Amino acid sequence: MVKITEIFHSIQGESTYAGRPCVFVRLTGCPLRCTWCDTAYAFYGGRDMTIDDIVNQVRAFNCDLVEVTGGEPLSQTESLPLLSRLCDEGFEVLVETSGAIDTAGVDRCVHVILDVKCPGSGMTDRMYWPNLDRLAPHDEVKFVIKDRSDYEWARDVLHRYDLPARCTVLMSPVFGEVEVRHLAEWILADKLPVRFQLQMHKYIWAPDMRGV
Repeated sequence: MVKITEIFHSIQGESTYAGRPCVFVRLTGCPLRCTWCDTAYAFYGGRDMTIDDIVNQVRAFNCDLVEVTGGEPLSQTESLPLLSRLCDEGFEVLVETSGAIDTAGVDRCVHVILDVKCPGSGMTDRMYWPNLDRLAPHDEVKFVIKDRSDYEWARDVLHRYDLPARCTVLMSPVFGEVEVRHLAEWILADKLPVRFQLQMHKYIWAPDMRGV
């Protein structure tokens, strides 16, 4: 059984898949408490579902892109067979993970979107750094930037691990915390080989709206 907070169909708001229709499978639970978390409602509650029931609900949306997210989806061990099953069913599968949990068991058909926790999150010490060595070209790394200090820290990590040579690197501002123009200008000034992104869904719908 997998504990699920919600399953919904929306526009993918982040990553290189931004703008595409996508089915989101949001699992319940997360061992982290990021200062800027926008899905704290997924920490508790939820309902138990079988993998068959989840797949059937996803299939009903008639959409080939699926993201398994949270919370932290990998905090539930049953997320691994769920990811593999979705791949086997022919879906293009993304998993959004905090980077705090070992990704070794994730099916290599899955596109891992790994969130590297900057100091502004308050969770940098929870990072499982070997995950960066496991990144494949179809994976993506995301830095959520709260301020200039976060940006400089992320820039150093990017160079230390040579992340652009491994996969696509994303940088996005914490919504409402830093001027988006400032982050864009910092990236341009340093000529970083990254993709600047906004949380598109927060501009389409209300920033605190669920199920979108």
